[in-house]
Amino acid sequence: MLRVTLVILLFACHFPSFATTNTPPKSFSSAKKSLIQLYYNEDAEQSFYCNCSYSKQTLNGKKKLLVNHQSCAYTPRKSPTRAARIEWEHVVSAWEFGHQLQCWQTGGRKSCRKDLTFKAMEADVFNLVPAIGEVNGDRSNFRFGMISGEARAYGACDIEIAFKERRAEPRPDIRGDIARSYFYMEKQYGLKISKKNRQLYDVWARQDPVSEQELRLARAKAKLMGWSNPFIELPTTVARNPPLK
Repeated sequence: MLRVTLVILLFACHFPSFATTNTPPKSFSSAKKSLIQLYYNEDAEQSFYCNCSYSKQTLNGKKKLLVNHQSCAYTPRKSPTRAARIEWEHVVSAWEFGHQLQCWQTGGRKSCRKDLTFKAMEADVFNLVPAIGEVNGDRSNFRFGMISGEARAYGACDIEIAFKERRAEPRPDIRGDIARSYFYMEKQYGLKISKKNRQLYDVWARQDPVSEQELRLARAKAKLMGWSNPFIELPTTVARNPPLK
């Protein structure tokens, strides 16, 4: 907990700050509720992996975020029900960052829900994006990488998932977003990134620089969190030095 607090204080001192009366979400559940409104306010209601539009609608008496498949020529692979809704996806999966904590070794995600560091990571909105539920489920905790061939299973949605290899290949114009999420989680929480993956993310970050929408969303998320993601705010000047101990 001391390490997380120290990192937060240093971020506030060295990177752009944002006046806010809010405190960071204290749970994954509260983070999701905040993000629904945030993406609506920023006119950014498009799914991350497939760029499908979505909207809040009432279904069976409950308000849901429902996907407009026609907006992106999406075709469900296997689960039409889950493909119809938006879910909030951890770019760096909860399995990946949780597996590096002691609490995961003693009881998995359920045990980690009592761990303050895990709770902060799970609720960090810089690592959360809206995704079609089916794609979120299929991606699971797979690592990102390149997959030979372009076999698509979701209509025109440009994401390939190799289940046997446990790997997902995202569309080119979000690869930098993914890389910057990993760099942020490394610096903020000490996430370990392999040399091979770091080399890949370095390439992705260069090939897909920060877009106007990525910057706009990051600044809105910064107001919610109380600090910024320097890899989006200052992508060319912030060194990815080893995380603070």
